Amino acid sequence: MNLPEDLLYSKEHEWVRREGSDIRIGITDFAQSELGDIVFVELPEVGDEITANEPFGSVESVKTVSELYAPVSGKVVEVNEDLEDNPEYVNESPYEQAWMIVVEPSDDSELDDLLSAAEYEAFVSE
Repeated sequence: MNLPEDLLYSKEHEWVRREGSDIRIGITDFAQSELGDIVFVELPEVGDEITANEPFGSVESVKTVSELYAPVSGKVVEVNEDLEDNPEYVNESPYEQAWMIVVEPSDDSELDDLLSAAEYEAFVSE
């Protein structure tokens, strides 16, 4: 399982990368491997507000449809349009090509509720 040390992780299997004042969000390598081949990704629009622990989109695999849960609250400032035509990026490159959205967070303290790579690895190993 690939878990970059510089990211934070949610118990709903999203990863977070701080980029200046913004936050880039995607799903973890563990999540994509559990879901199987991703065939469709549904994401919010730029300008939408997302709320921590609430669904902001979904991924559809050959097995199931799974909600994406916001690890933080904020305003969507960028959406990965490439996933519309290339949902397989989620399986091939979950931390690089398959980022989902970039958010301008409304409450930085929500980051304190996220897990380090070691904590996330322990969580999924339970």
